[in-house]
Amino acid sequence: MNENTRALSPTERLDWLRLIRSENVGPRTFFRLLDQFGTAARALAVLPDLAKRGGRGRPITLCSKADAERELAGVEKLGCTLLASVEPGYPRYLAATEDAPPILCVRGNASLLVRPMVAIVGARNASINGRNIARRLAADLGRAGFVVASGLARGIDGAAHEGALATGTVAAMAGGVDVVYPPEHQKLYDDIAKGGALVSEMPPGTQPQASFFPRRNRIVSGLSLGTVVVEASLKSGSLITARMAADQGREVFAVPGSPLDPRSNGPNDLLRHGATLVESAEDVLAVLTDLVRRPLAEPSQNGPESGVRTPPDEAEVDQARILIVESLGPSPVTVDEIIRQCQLSPPVVSMVLLELDLAGRLERLPGGRVALLAA
Repeated sequence: MNENTRALSPTERLDWLRLIRSENVGPRTFFRLLDQFGTAARALAVLPDLAKRGGRGRPITLCSKADAERELAGVEKLGCTLLASVEPGYPRYLAATEDAPPILCVRGNASLLVRPMVAIVGARNASINGRNIARRLAADLGRAGFVVASGLARGIDGAAHEGALATGTVAAMAGGVDVVYPPEHQKLYDDIAKGGALVSEMPPGTQPQASFFPRRNRIVSGLSLGTVVVEASLKSGSLITARMAADQGREVFAVPGSPLDPRSNGPNDLLRHGATLVESAEDVLAVLTDLVRRPLAEPSQNGPESGVRTPPDEAEVDQARILIVESLGPSPVTVDEIIRQCQLSPPVVSMVLLELDLAGRLERLPGGRVALLAA
């Protein structure tokens, strides 16, 4: 990672876990809180007041010390590792994304996470040819030195993991790292746990839900220098992963297919919009091999500052809150646009948005955009 990489103390690790498990605290909000208040402990102390000032009617629910300790004990019992985004061993490409999981639970060979990765994703109802292509690509990319990442789903994901078992594969889970989904992938899960790695931002025991899969997808793409799509419909989760990869500044690859097969519509559309055409692993390696050697810029918010920022004037924030709420709506706008249109300072706007976020009134979207949620 960067020069600020460090191991958390046991107390810090507990505070980080409590903060990310508290109500309305997602990854982006987590890092803004650290940026503003310096430590997770200070952020936890001010959370209730911030949410109240943002218009929350009932008290915000904080993760208790006892609950966090139980989760840590459960992780240890499973033989897993909890990696914080500032620690050595946390995947550097994932850390460079704006919504990296502050805490990642890892089962298996955690050393794979520091190696360069490529994601292979695609249709659950994949064809025999599609699965064979994914398996062959994964095996060839693995022999070339890349770890293959995917989401352990049926079809293309499963075939990609199978192809890379001998060289190293990472499965990102939508639920807890100990919850096998789909159930028929139990043997594949066991094989990955022995030689590969399974990762999740969710607490152990968490059952997968529909809303968790897009979050899982951004981990798959975030781990990787590039994402290869093999068979996918136009509205599939695999195309969401490809869009996330593009938003993260990563390469997007696609295997072309017959226009008569709906499973080819997704990759063909990606190719139409500039994705790199893939017929073999060499097409991927031609793009990615050079990228491995380049330094990676990492966002400053993934490491807390040593001190505490001076908070903006409270009276100024009170006035700005009214103006910002009036200017926001269900359609996303950039934070820069709010600053410009409302003629307010960045610290004041940042504080108001943080309050609204913790009150459950704000949606944060990629590209620094925000939208007001309906009351």
